Amino acid sequence: MMMSDKNELSHHFEINGGDFSNAGRISTSIKEILQEIGIDSSIIVRAAIASYEAEMNVVMYAQRGVFTLNITPEKLLLNLEDEGPGIENIDLAMKEGFSTATDEMREMGFGAGMGLPNIKKNADKFDISSIPGKGTSLKITICLDRTERK
Repeated sequence: MMMSDKNELSHHFEINGGDFSNAGRISTSIKEILQEIGIDSSIIVRAAIASYEAEMNVVMYAQRGVFTLNITPEKLLLNLEDEGPGIENIDLAMKEGFSTATDEMREMGFGAGMGLPNIKKNADKFDISSIPGKGTSLKITICLDRTERK
């Protein structure tokens, strides 16, 4: 973990696509970091859900991804950049229940089509962009100050 000169804590994580045996480790690490520094438990739950769903999307669909956690006194910033197939129709992908999961993924208990909707529900601000054939970028903001929340 690095502390920058802006009073910001930053940590980077690498995700390997298809690595189901390590899936969930990054969101667990993020949860532990937030607990260590004393973040409110209700915020930790939201960050854990959003980071788990984002991490699983990379494991399920992309070749690799980089997940960055930045913590400022005001907010948590969770940024994910992946190299994968991208999302053809973001509006459709944001609909609860829509999934492109394979039968194999469904047999493992994944692919309910709640990943992106769950990220959005747990974020105060959520931005997604995707380039088909290149990858997807998620920017998730969770405010630490109750007055800043949606």
